Amino acid sequence: MACLEDGNHTVVTEFILLGLTDNLVLKVILFTIILCIYLVTMSGNLSTILLIRVSSQLHHPMYFFLSHLASVDIGYSSSVTPNMLANFLVTQNTISYIGCGIQLSLVDFFGTAECFLLAAMAYDRFMAICHPLFYSTKMSPQVCVQLVLGSYIGGLLNASFAMAFFFSFLFCGPNIINHFFCDFAPVIELSCSDISVSVVVTSFSAGTVTMLTVFVIAISYTYILITILKMRSTEGRHKAFSTCTSHLTAVTLFYGTVTFIYVMPKSTFSTDQNKVVSVFYMVVIPMLNPLIYSLRNNEIKGALRRQLGRKIFS
Repeated sequence: MACLEDGNHTVVTEFILLGLTDNLVLKVILFTIILCIYLVTMSGNLSTILLIRVSSQLHHPMYFFLSHLASVDIGYSSSVTPNMLANFLVTQNTISYIGCGIQLSLVDFFGTAECFLLAAMAYDRFMAICHPLFYSTKMSPQVCVQLVLGSYIGGLLNASFAMAFFFSFLFCGPNIINHFFCDFAPVIELSCSDISVSVVVTSFSAGTVTMLTVFVIAISYTYILITILKMRSTEGRHKAFSTCTSHLTAVTLFYGTVTFIYVMPKSTFSTDQNKVVSVFYMVVIPMLNPLIYSLRNNEIKGALRRQLGRKIFS
């Protein structure tokens, strides 16, 4: 039952997600590809968390943040991917009103937390390269925990705005969402309530998070670049820069796709393009992050070899 009568209004109790395609052959292909991506995402990020926990060589602030980034990536991907996979197996994928609100909030929570964690990781690299003598005190375990907690609190606050507005909306008309998950923009288009305030508040909240974290990352890497250029040793410059390349790659991928979706004018790209880019930053990037950090990080590769060697020879 999609709707209920409530006085003079028809209240929507569930939504229909159109998904990525109606083509049956393409559904099978996409289901297989996205399932494989999701399995790699889960195994890669769980392996990263486990490796950092069991390897004493990786008990440093940078890897502490990386383990939480892996946890956020698991949550981020899991908030949409299982439902997307289900959409490929049924003729009409529905999601309840409450389920839609929860999914929307989870996406906001994990997306915001990832922004703050990427900023915290940039600050960590800034302290390590620009102020190495003060690194152990400025990036103490207590400070690292505070930065991670701040990331999660920031995500919770941003998600609470989305949840509060969603459950205050009245949906009394169409219930078809032209997307594969409950994104805020296509959902509010279905509301018959006044959405002017909610659009302003959520846009301000998302814009503040993006601008603040981008500012921290940009300033951190500006000082890092200046410090690296001042180094006399070529080997020292290469070593310092190599510790940043993985993070810079992750930042570029994440913010590049988010900017395409939420900053560029809507008239410049179609709904289908929006869906494709959404798949990239919500499904593909969480899979790429552990690969980026493991393939370009000698300490992680060394820790993995040591752990595998212990398992083989034990």
